[in-house]
Amino acid sequence: MNNYELMVIFTPVLSEEDYKAAQKKFIDLVTSNGGEVVNSNPWGLKSLAYPIQKKTTGLYWVMDYKAPSDFNEKLKIQLLRDDNVLRQMFTVLDKYAVEYNAKKRSGVPTGTEKVEA
Repeated sequence: MNNYELMVIFTPVLSEEDYKAAQKKFIDLVTSNGGEVVNSNPWGLKSLAYPIQKKTTGLYWVMDYKAPSDFNEKLKIQLLRDDNVLRQMFTVLDKYAVEYNAKKRSGVPTGTEKVEA
């Protein structure tokens, strides 16, 4: 089992219920294929750096998960088939990134925070 991070940008026209349902669909896909969701973090509506499909905003969602290496191809196919997904990006996390994310979630200082002057 490898550690991964998935960032998805959903179309901004989704209602709150549809946004949560879309997240749950991909969380269920991970767990039903033998994976484990470590963290799910909906960022909400953010501006895009450039327009995608004539949209200037998107609903961001980040999920950390553990899964077998062959599972990502199945997940990618499902993401590409979903009309609500504008973009997606997979990142393989090494042990340092996993440790950093765990510290960040628990509130332990990671050394990268901004210092108030």
